[in-house]
Amino acid sequence: MRQLAARVALPVWKRPYPGLMPPAVELRAVITDWGGVLTPPITQLVRACAAADQIDWESYITAVGPWLKAAYEPDGARNPVHELERGECSVAEFEVLLAERLTRVDGGPVAAEGMLARMLPAGVPVQAMYDLIRGARARGLATALLSNSWGSAGYPREDFPSLFDAVVISGEVGMRKPEPEIFRHTAALLGLQPEECVFIDDIEANIAAAQALGMTGIHHVDPRATESRLAELFPAA
Repeated sequence: MRQLAARVALPVWKRPYPGLMPPAVELRAVITDWGGVLTPPITQLVRACAAADQIDWESYITAVGPWLKAAYEPDGARNPVHELERGECSVAEFEVLLAERLTRVDGGPVAAEGMLARMLPAGVPVQAMYDLIRGARARGLATALLSNSWGSAGYPREDFPSLFDAVVISGEVGMRKPEPEIFRHTAALLGLQPEECVFIDDIEANIAAAQALGMTGIHHVDPRATESRLAELFPAA
């Protein structure tokens, strides 16, 4: 990990508490999701793959929708998404489970092998977001990736050394967002407390979980809005 001690002067972010004002907390890090933040929206990528594989989109929504909904609810029933993202289910096993629930537009069966690699390709990164993360590092901020994984095929790991001081992939650490442990783990890898970190994600449930631990959340909708919020949190010195 890079030496993180030497830093530019950063703004102080204060969190109000009823009845008292806590000590000022210096924001020192930017932690970001991968899919849907540093890549185009995941739904866009998946729909493109479904069209290419002639998968009926409604069958995909019917199969995956309830799994995803439960995966981000506090008391959601455990399902294959939890297991895949924690690394408790292999990609091949998940592909079989999913393919059994899908149909092609011609009514035929869907081929399971390689489905997730086709659905979640590395693709072309969102250059504006790459620039934001690299810019944060250049200013002395620590940076980290925190991603729920559906396999390793979608990560261009050759880009990571220039982007991140720490990389946390859910299936490699046995934890997943929005579980609080994975946020604490990521902050700890940077040598920081959650209160010292900004967290960017495109899923609101993950933002809420990070904020509950004291992180400053940015719900990513588009690069321009995220850039504007980061500029508010880290104004130019």
